[in-house]
Amino acid sequence: MPASEDGEKDAIVSFREITRETVISICRLSDTLSDAQKRMVAPNAQSIAEAYFEPYAWFRAIYANDTPIGFVMLYDDPNEPKYFLWRLMIAGPWQRCGYGKEAMSLLIAYVRTRPGARELLVSCEEGEASPEGFYERLGFRRNGEVLNGEVVLSLEI
Repeated sequence: MPASEDGEKDAIVSFREITRETVISICRLSDTLSDAQKRMVAPNAQSIAEAYFEPYAWFRAIYANDTPIGFVMLYDDPNEPKYFLWRLMIAGPWQRCGYGKEAMSLLIAYVRTRPGARELLVSCEEGEASPEGFYERLGFRRNGEVLNGEVVLSLEI
């Protein structure tokens, strides 16, 4: 497993609630993305704001040990068998270190605990900096749907 910012090997990836003390650092992670990536995912500040007005939003900061490295947001309606990964963002310095894959493993494990969960969906744009290949390597497959101009991928839970 990759080393964390403090140099520790085998960093533990975890989800943590965003607090008054951590919100600014989580929002600033968006500044580390390339311009192409910024076109693929909304800034964390926008995502956090949207989450506060969506009753089914479940959102967390992603940490490697005690270092904030990303953000995740899930549409989590326990009355539906389909859950939707609304946002996943790993900060630029922490990409290609295995943290995104670890975060997705944690998210999939979480969704499996949800009532009636049978499917996890995600949508993404095509083109430069698209995360589609990342999701496909995790077992997601296109399901033929298009949502707001983005292809939809599905993973059976």
